Amino acid sequence: MAETVTGHSALRDRVAIALDFPMREEAEALLRRWSDREKPYIKVGMQLFYTAGPDWVKSLVHDGYSVFLDLKLHDIPHTVAGGVASVARLGVKLLTLHAAGGSQMMKAAREAAVEAAGEERPRLLAVTQLTSTDDRMLNEELAIPGTVRDSVLNLAHLAKQAEMDGIVCSGEEAAWIKGKISTELLTVTPGIRLEGEATGDQKRVMTPEAAIDGGSDLLVVGRPITRAEDPVAAYETILERVERAGRKQI
Repeated sequence: MAETVTGHSALRDRVAIALDFPMREEAEALLRRWSDREKPYIKVGMQLFYTAGPDWVKSLVHDGYSVFLDLKLHDIPHTVAGGVASVARLGVKLLTLHAAGGSQMMKAAREAAVEAAGEERPRLLAVTQLTSTDDRMLNEELAIPGTVRDSVLNLAHLAKQAEMDGIVCSGEEAAWIKGKISTELLTVTPGIRLEGEATGDQKRVMTPEAAIDGGSDLLVVGRPITRAEDPVAAYETILERVERAGRKQI
């Protein structure tokens, strides 16, 4: 497993709660449930970031949260470098950009992060293929030949060459990518669902155990926690499941 990415315990480094809310008030209401507990690792996506803004993210960092900022940057190298430089100063732990932007874009992003924040820079994650993408969409809509797995491997190779710290991929691909490319790549997996839950717009989904067994380092979990009757209990249950799965690997 890749090294831990935050100041949390190793177990709490394995699960990030996706704050997929349109407004900060809803996210804050959820986080208040942890007021007397160790703060969870959290992910802020583009919808919430666009309404709450960078100052709110900075306040989360100041309050002791480890923040994964999931903006999936994708533009010309110069523009992405500027965006990364701004975000790097917020103190977030992880930041995403699309590997499909190419190696020059990713290299420019890394250089900008280092220049802006040095050793305190966010670790950069290259998004390979979204978990909403399947072979039909890849071939027919995007006109990319081959399988999703082929595309993920190619993009992961680009990410490694561009010195990205990790990749975002489904649990189906994590161990395979590490075996083909590098065990040092941090593998981050969204699309985590519990048994019997609706998959929504996700096509490549997995249970927490399956993702950990498949080589994922960090699971991004939204609806199974945020829509649960007791989000704290749901979070703790997922941590327990991750811990059991991790013990099985030893």
